[in-house]
Amino acid sequence: MITKIIKKILFAFLLIICFTFIFLFKKKLNSFNNLIYPNVYVDHYLVSNKTKEEVAKILEEKNKQFNQVQIAVIFNNEKIATFSGEKLKIRLDNQTAALQAYLIGRSPLLLSSLYQKLTSVLNLKKYYITTIIKYDKEPINQLILQMEDTYNKPAKNALFTFENGRVTAFKKEEKGLQILSGKFFDDFDKAIKKQKNKIENKTITLLSQVIEPEITLAKANNFGIEEFLAEGKSDFTHSIPERIHNLTLASSKFNGVLIPKDKILSFNEAVGDISSLTGYKPAYIIKGGKTLLGDGGGICQVSTTLFRAALNAGLEIIERYSHAYRVSYYENDSKPGFDATVFAPSVDLKIKNNTPAYILIETIIDKEKNLLFFYLFGKKDERQIKISPVSIWDIVPPPDPKYQEDPTIKKGVIKQIDFPAWGGKASFNYQVFINGEKIIDKTFFSSYRPWQAVYLVGVGE
Repeated sequence: MITKIIKKILFAFLLIICFTFIFLFKKKLNSFNNLIYPNVYVDHYLVSNKTKEEVAKILEEKNKQFNQVQIAVIFNNEKIATFSGEKLKIRLDNQTAALQAYLIGRSPLLLSSLYQKLTSVLNLKKYYITTIIKYDKEPINQLILQMEDTYNKPAKNALFTFENGRVTAFKKEEKGLQILSGKFFDDFDKAIKKQKNKIENKTITLLSQVIEPEITLAKANNFGIEEFLAEGKSDFTHSIPERIHNLTLASSKFNGVLIPKDKILSFNEAVGDISSLTGYKPAYIIKGGKTLLGDGGGICQVSTTLFRAALNAGLEIIERYSHAYRVSYYENDSKPGFDATVFAPSVDLKIKNNTPAYILIETIIDKEKNLLFFYLFGKKDERQIKISPVSIWDIVPPPDPKYQEDPTIKKGVIKQIDFPAWGGKASFNYQVFINGEKIIDKTFFSSYRPWQAVYLVGVGE
C-alpha cells in the first residue's frame, strides 16, 4: 500500500517537473519570438537574440568594405585591366545568411524543429551558418571574350608541295595560342572568395599556352628544309607603275626556287628572258652610261633584295656588281653599297648555298608599303655573320643639269628623264664564322659616278 502511494507521489512529482520544464521552456522560446535562437553563428559571429534584419544589416556593413578592393589582371607581364570591388559588386549574401540563421528551430518538420530548439536553447549544440560571397561575373566574361578574340588562334600545319623542280605550294608551320580561360576563372573566383577572410587588393595573371602544329616544315619535305634562315628587304617607294609591274613579275620567278646544297644560283638564269615578249614593260634602266626606257626596268630591285637576303643568311657571294650611280630606290632604307645590278648576259648576281641543306626562296611584295621581301628557308648551323658599317669617301656633287631638245615633245613642255645623284665610293666588310672558324672574309666595293639631271625640252609643233 505504501509503495503504491510512493509511486503515485513520484509520478505526480515527475509530472510537475515535466510541466514546469515545458512551461519554462515554452516561456524561453517565447522570448525568442522573431529573434534568432541561442548558439547560432554566422561566419563565427554569434547572432543570437537578433532579428534577421539586424543580422543582414551587420553583414551589409562588411559589404561596403568590399567596394574599395582593387583586382588587377596581368597578361604577358603587362596590366590589361583593373576591377574595383564596386564594379564587380562583391558582396556577402546577407539576406540568405540571415534567413538561414533565423530558420534554426523553425523548420517546417516538427521533429527537426523541436530538436533544433532543444539543442540550441539548452546549449547542447552550436549552429554555424556560412555566408556565400558573390560578385558580378559579366565584366570578367567580357574581358576574357575580348582576349580570346584577340589572341586565340589555331596551330597551322606546314605545307610543302614540290612539282617539276619547283616548290609550288609552301607554308611554314605556325604555332597556335590559347588563352587559359578556365584557369583564369578559377583563380579569379578564389581571389574573390579570399576577400571574405581578408580584404586586400589582388593581382591575377592571365595565362596562355602554345599549341604545337602536328606537321612541321621539317616533316613536310625531304630536302632538309626546317626553318627560316634570313630575309632581304628593299623599299621601292616612288617607283612608276611599270617599274612595280616588272619587279613583281621578276620576283615571282624566284618564288619557290630551291638552291641545292653547294650549288650556285645565277640570278640571270633564274629570272630568264627579260623582254616585252615575256611580259615586261618599258621602264627606266641604266645602259651605256645613260638612264633610258628599256624592257625590264626595276629588275635590279629584285637582284638587290636577293643580295641582301644572301648577306643576312651568311651565304657566299660569288659575283656581284654595283650600279653605275647611286640609285635612290636602294637608299630608301639602306646605306650606299647594298645594291646589286644585273644585265644579261655578262653582269650577274651569283650566290652559293654553303649551308647544310637545300635553301628555299619565298618572295613577298607589300604594295601598300612599297616593300619587297626575299625569305630564305633551310637548315641553320652555328654560323655568325658580321657586316661592318659602310665607309663612304670621295664624295662628288652631281654635274649641272643637262637639257636636250626633243622634237617628239610639244614646244614649251619640259620632261625630266634623269635625276641627279652624288658620286662617291663605298665599301663594307662581310665576314662569316662557323664555330669560331672564319669561312668568308670579303669586302664589297662600290664606285658611283656623279650623275646629272637630264631634261627633255620639247621643240615639236
